[in-house]
Amino acid sequence: MFRKPHPDQIAFEWSKDAAVERMIEARVAIRAEVEAIRWRFRLICMETVTMGVLVAAAGIALDQPTARVIHAAIGVSLACLASGLLLIALSAGCGLLVTRYRRWRAR
Repeated sequence: MFRKPHPDQIAFEWSKDAAVERMIEARVAIRAEVEAIRWRFRLICMETVTMGVLVAAAGIALDQPTARVIHAAIGVSLACLASGLLLIALSAGCGLLVTRYRRWRAR
């Protein structure tokens, strides 16, 4: 199960160096935060498209004029996108405020 390292490979114990552990944890936290923002944006894009398609389908099913259906679908999609982006910005801002507050309290 456990493979021996190649004789030319430098043996390094990652768990024994606290500075290396902190560096790895910091990099992982930064990467996780970036990935979380990407996933939030992807979800907002999917929600925007879904809402636009639902409004368009409802307008077509109700036999409304095509121009009105397209206008309504685009309006709903833009509103959905704007509200989602606003939520992402507000959650990021609150996260920054909480971080600053915790640093201030730690002093």
